[in-house]
Amino acid sequence: SLNLTYTVEDAVETIGFGRFHILLFVIMGSSNIVEAMEIMLLAVVSPEIRCEWHLDDWQVALVSTMVFFGFMVCGVLSGYVSDRYGRWKVVFGGFVWSAYFSLLTSFAPSYGWFIFLRSMVGCGVAGVSQGFVLKTEFIPAKHRAYLLPLATVFWMLGSMLIIILGMLVVPSLGWRWMIRISVAPSIILIFLFRFIPESARYNVSAGNIPAAVETLTKISKMNRSSLPPGRLVETSAEQRGSWRILLSSSFRTTFVASFSYYGSVLSSSELLEKNLLCVKDADREHQVKHHLEDGLCYCIAFANSDYQTLLISSLGEVALVPLNICLLNVFGRRRTMTVLQLLAAILFMLINICTTMFGFTVLLFLLRSLVSMNFNVVYIYTAEVYPTVARSLGMGFCTSFSRIGGMIAPFIAQVGSACRPGVVHDFQSSMFDVNLGVFRC
Repeated sequence: SLNLTYTVEDAVETIGFGRFHILLFVIMGSSNIVEAMEIMLLAVVSPEIRCEWHLDDWQVALVSTMVFFGFMVCGVLSGYVSDRYGRWKVVFGGFVWSAYFSLLTSFAPSYGWFIFLRSMVGCGVAGVSQGFVLKTEFIPAKHRAYLLPLATVFWMLGSMLIIILGMLVVPSLGWRWMIRISVAPSIILIFLFRFIPESARYNVSAGNIPAAVETLTKISKMNRSSLPPGRLVETSAEQRGSWRILLSSSFRTTFVASFSYYGSVLSSSELLEKNLLCVKDADREHQVKHHLEDGLCYCIAFANSDYQTLLISSLGEVALVPLNICLLNVFGRRRTMTVLQLLAAILFMLINICTTMFGFTVLLFLLRSLVSMNFNVVYIYTAEVYPTVARSLGMGFCTSFSRIGGMIAPFIAQVGSACRPGVVHDFQSSMFDVNLGVFRC
């Protein structure tokens, strides 16, 4: 057996799916709860900070933009550090960093401090997002198309949790206490994270074969399986964490676009807050919001019905997961991305039509489903197309690139649908601008 050799990929496939992967799926999936809460918090807290600090539309949009700016800058950095020094350290550090600065955000004395601290939170969330790479490298290839889309359940739970917190806590205790309570899942996960080992693929790429064997042995025992016969081999990579790999012809065309996802989330929040929808059956409260005067746009708190609409639309994150899994297995990654992007574009245009509040909720539900599915496929494709030596760097580069879309989306969704005192806003032209990516003053 001394002449027999195997790679980490061989070991992962031989060990198969088992108890370790369930633990990995739950703990690393729960990191999506934290990430979703931090991102969706922007949609819930926007009306509150607008009222407290009398912010203009561009100032509210700048909050989201700064969060994604922090994510963009630290996304590439965290990817580079992950490939150089390990995935586990970066993900754990991201948890601690984001929880600490999120808690500090609740004590922000001014708007300036608020956007600075939220940008720091975005930086921490970028580190947490590297958990997707850590999770992917432990999952057998044939199970990825099933398990990775199912992780959307955790993102949906995070989105729903922050909306429910907003509904229950904000009216009585205010937005600051909502943020303080929302930090709790991060603190719990920090203690649970000790059950997750460092990536065996990273250890091998770093030349630390004994550590990789130890990790794989523990996983095989936990799964009641065994390692392949022989010894683990893989050449230490010279270009570990190298930027040159990103520029090779094989990976030059790999990009991530999150504009549509964050556009749908932030624009739905803004349209509900200011009631800029073309709704046929608007109640008296919503009709009043259409005709605000004397600059009262500053203080329009979410009604319970608005929270409920956001809550229902969040369910769309998982509604079409079975379809997502089917498309991935039948059509593959690239064709699935093409179909989903096309369908999302059509639904964005359909939101322009005048409909009932129920009709808008259904359209928003389906739109969130499609853009969420597309995000899943892009993440899976990106994690698989890069080699181990540059997977985290490639993932960090692509997620950072996607956050440019996240930085632009708030200005189109929130400034593009600006509330003008004494003016009835033309909703259709605003949403048309969102679709085309055009700024209108």
